[in-house]
Amino acid sequence: QMITYSVRKIWEENFQSSLTLLYDVAHNIIKKEKYEGIELAIHRKGSTRAFPALHPEVSERYQKVGQPVLLPGSMGTSSYILTGTEKGKEAFYSVAHGAGRTMSRGEAKRKFKGKEVIKQLKEKGILVKCRSLQGIVEESPFAYKDVDEVVKVLFKANLAQKVARLKPLAIIKGE
Repeated sequence: QMITYSVRKIWEENFQSSLTLLYDVAHNIIKKEKYEGIELAIHRKGSTRAFPALHPEVSERYQKVGQPVLLPGSMGTSSYILTGTEKGKEAFYSVAHGAGRTMSRGEAKRKFKGKEVIKQLKEKGILVKCRSLQGIVEESPFAYKDVDEVVKVLFKANLAQKVARLKPLAIIKGE
């Protein structure tokens, strides 16, 4: 919430317009939910809730379509907006909350150079603003799984439906 506040303030100062929050989701959560009439504490780490349309836990605003699921790729790849499905109940209505790493931050720092990562992102037309090259290297697109394949698996397993594919335009990396 503090990051959102700061981004809004800076945006308003520089562009004389305001930003509206469309949707927010926690990175790691524990929620009480009912399954088969039993109340459980569901801990999601590395996953996010993906309730289908008409599920009682979905806010009124999204009842007709289902809970929005934000599935980010990496700095240099697409991200997705998905919704949950009824079949998702088998997975406690949970799906991945991102592409997932293929290598540790340390390995990425040993393998990649910050200026090279920035160059490759700029070649894709992605604007990069960062305080340090270390942060860019740790989050290098090459340190992540192919988000398109992750979404394809969720879709084939009928755990989520695709709503939109988002293309990155800019990266702002703070430390």
